[in-house]
Amino acid sequence: MKKLCIALLLLVVTPVWADDVKDLTAMLETFLAGVDQVEAHDNFWAEELVYTSSRGIRTTKTAILHGMRQTKETAYSPTYGAEDIDIRIYGDTAVMAFTLVANRPAYGDQPAGVQHYLNTGTLLKREGRWQVVAWQATVKASE
Repeated sequence: MKKLCIALLLLVVTPVWADDVKDLTAMLETFLAGVDQVEAHDNFWAEELVYTSSRGIRTTKTAILHGMRQTKETAYSPTYGAEDIDIRIYGDTAVMAFTLVANRPAYGDQPAGVQHYLNTGTLLKREGRWQVVAWQATVKASE
């Protein structure tokens, strides 16, 4: 009887998790498409964000938004994509891991190129809305 109850619970809960995975994947893709926009960052990051960059610098949402508002636009605009997205749902908490692909155009004497980063984030769902509370980015080692 206990096994039957667990199996039924999984059948009911799994579609909800599948919807969350779909929503989080779309959220990530939307963020990456608008990564140069303050609004995209404001929506993606939670107020209490702890962000550790690939250069080993820890920062906050407030600092990220402040920096974006101070930065002037340039012709140098990398585009970003995500590969190998792995999202795991634990109730109202999710762990998102993926490979960030940065496509950098030629700029000045710098040639165009592609850089890969391993990203891992922890998200919380509050009032039906997912936001990132912790993020870690690491330059991917050459294989």
